[in-house]
Amino acid sequence: MISFIKGTIHSVDKDNVVVQTTGGVGYKIFLSKNIVLKYLSGQEASFFTYLKVSDSALDLYGFENTEQKEFFELLLSVSGVGPKSAMNILNLGSIDDIKGAIARQDVKYLTTVQGMGQKTAERLVVELKNKIGKMENMAEITGDSQILADVIDGLASMGYGKEEAKDTVKSIDTKNKTTEQVLREALKRLSK
Repeated sequence: MISFIKGTIHSVDKDNVVVQTTGGVGYKIFLSKNIVLKYLSGQEASFFTYLKVSDSALDLYGFENTEQKEFFELLLSVSGVGPKSAMNILNLGSIDDIKGAIARQDVKYLTTVQGMGQKTAERLVVELKNKIGKMENMAEITGDSQILADVIDGLASMGYGKEEAKDTVKSIDTKNKTTEQVLREALKRLSK
């Protein structure tokens, strides 16, 4: 099993890179869109990898750290979630944001994933909620993440794009602030 690759980025595509190792072998590694944007051809890189073996292909999925890989493998444990769906879930945002959505049973947030229907999102919540609860302090996840989710939804209802709202809200310190205070600060930043 291939679990780690280090080398030079040979080429970059929208959802993958080809990494050439010092031995001259090139490996195509699928990455989340958030990660693939960080790399350019000729750049040195290393990835923890997950090898998916099927009848028609051997696909490598790459991660910058073991936390991302472990969360990806946790997502794969859910019936109906394959590697491509798991990568699409990772594109939603940070692992903490995704865990927060699962912890607070935010099926609406999870159905924004390309190719994820209502039933799969519900199954994801049911199967992972307790596992994530054991991995994290639930109070911390539901507190700040709930405020962030509420503010993002509020901004989206005002006509701001979901991505623009997410980017703005991520930069705001939510510690000891109410949803209204965070929303006001986000609106100030967006109006500049």
